[in-house]
Amino acid sequence: MDEQGCSRLLADANGRILDRLAGLEKVITPQLAQQALIETNKLSKRTCDLSNEVMLWVVLGMGLFTDLPIRQVFKATRRLRAKERTPARSSLCMARQRLGSAPLVALYDLVVKPLATSQTPGAFYRGMRKVAIDGTVLDAPDCHVHQHLGRSSGSRGEGPFPQVRKVSLVELGTHIEFAFAYGGWHDSERNLAEQLWSKIPADALVIEDRGFFSYKSWEVLHKKHKLLVRIQKSMVFKPIRYLPDGSFLAKTYRSNWYRENDKGGILARVIEYKLDDPQRTGHGEVHRLLTNLLDAEEHPAMELIMEYHERWEEELVFDEQKTHQNPCRAEKTTHLRSETSDGLRQELYALSIAHFVIRALMLEAATSVQMDVDRLSFKGCFQILKTRLPECHANSDWSLDAWYEAVIWELSCERQPVRRNRINPRVIRRKMSR
Repeated sequence: MDEQGCSRLLADANGRILDRLAGLEKVITPQLAQQALIETNKLSKRTCDLSNEVMLWVVLGMGLFTDLPIRQVFKATRRLRAKERTPARSSLCMARQRLGSAPLVALYDLVVKPLATSQTPGAFYRGMRKVAIDGTVLDAPDCHVHQHLGRSSGSRGEGPFPQVRKVSLVELGTHIEFAFAYGGWHDSERNLAEQLWSKIPADALVIEDRGFFSYKSWEVLHKKHKLLVRIQKSMVFKPIRYLPDGSFLAKTYRSNWYRENDKGGILARVIEYKLDDPQRTGHGEVHRLLTNLLDAEEHPAMELIMEYHERWEEELVFDEQKTHQNPCRAEKTTHLRSETSDGLRQELYALSIAHFVIRALMLEAATSVQMDVDRLSFKGCFQILKTRLPECHANSDWSLDAWYEAVIWELSCERQPVRRNRINPRVIRRKMSR
């Protein structure tokens, strides 16, 4: 069967056009890629070199080989054939536009999902899957198409690039970004987060920073999910009953009028604490958490405080994506490189799928040696995957399995030291040039 579409390019014995990406089939099967094209009505209707089936894998390759331009990505993902000309950059770009973003969105929905099990270290708290919602910003190319995204501004004027604001739903134990929403600089993270509510797993413990709390979100989510949210210290809560661990029960209201008249209040539990390390930012200040886990014996305050700080794992996900997977470089001064709105959407989903592939393989490697996946280096595993992918000769199921087992073993060896107790004070590391 021709697994990568009606292309005139010479395929290998198993129908692969981009045969150096065969190793990805351990995570993204050709059947799922085909299903994504069928669901979006993007199956190629005529024979050509760069069919939609081929271009879907090219775009996935761009999510991994982020340091290469599109023509070099094609070379990196296809074995050398004597006297075969590589398609021109313009042809590849036009074919990528013809493919569009819809198949990538469909493939993302089919492939990307939480992978932690009850045996995954650090992934669950008392049977609840730890997930977090947080946001980041990405620079987009400075072209007229992206001007509607908006730019950051300050005392020195506007920022140099339009910016994409992305809010992600992440499984903390595996660093898998299994849902995200994006908009422009002026779109609030709180509004974008609403698009993710339907994607929250039923068994989740949802952890959020204080910028995401609102009565509306609490009213909607507390009925279906367990919540652990940091709130601003200025918010007013009247204790109803103090619990043995120092936390107390109170009601959260829509506004002051509703509080004064005790209307529409939702019972919740407030946990207040201070950091005991004088070197840490926020030492001596009162920190507040709000949760609908009301039983202090079953869910002690100290445990919930420690679980809240697991939210920082999502910040590491953004670091993996922006610093290691797709960093800014001299020849690519922005995080994203697409100069069309649909291309930007396509690129965001391709990068997230590629990040999922890396993380899925890392989880498999950690599980094979019964180790916490946090002990594996993302950067090291990413480089191993890019190095070993071209070596995969998938002439048979046996050879593909042998390559996969060898790569999983190599990934399991890419260990980093136990994390030290890092302290990151809010200081200026480098003064901005005038």
